[in-house]
Amino acid sequence: MTRKIFFAAFVFSAICFTAPVPAQTLSYADAVTKLADDCGSDIKKLCRGLNLGSGRIAACLQQNAGRVSSSCKGTIVDVFQSITKREHAQTSYEQVCQRDMAKSCSGVEGDGFILSCLIKKKRISNECGQVLTDAGWR
Repeated sequence: MTRKIFFAAFVFSAICFTAPVPAQTLSYADAVTKLADDCGSDIKKLCRGLNLGSGRIAACLQQNAGRVSSSCKGTIVDVFQSITKREHAQTSYEQVCQRDMAKSCSGVEGDGFILSCLIKKKRISNECGQVLTDAGWR
């Protein structure tokens, strides 16, 4: 729960730190770990004594944006872009994989079973394979 709150605080603060960086998808747990590793010293230094939740850490980092380390700013942007890419892939896989589902998984019913069918198939389109990878499902 604490990691989720920590992550939410940083995602909110990513709005403040934007730069074009290629994103690779991370799991939510990996994203929180990366943020803790790369931004922990900034939080300790700039936001000492603040409790997680209610956006306090994000607000603190935003107020101190000029003093936040460049590695922390970069990590915030990378993580935000990665999570956004992952969420987009998870919501768009049905559209991207429509042909593959019809060809390789016809007769399979239920979202979870269809997804499992796609993941097990070795011959699916590159686009479908990429969206499944970006979604974190293979």
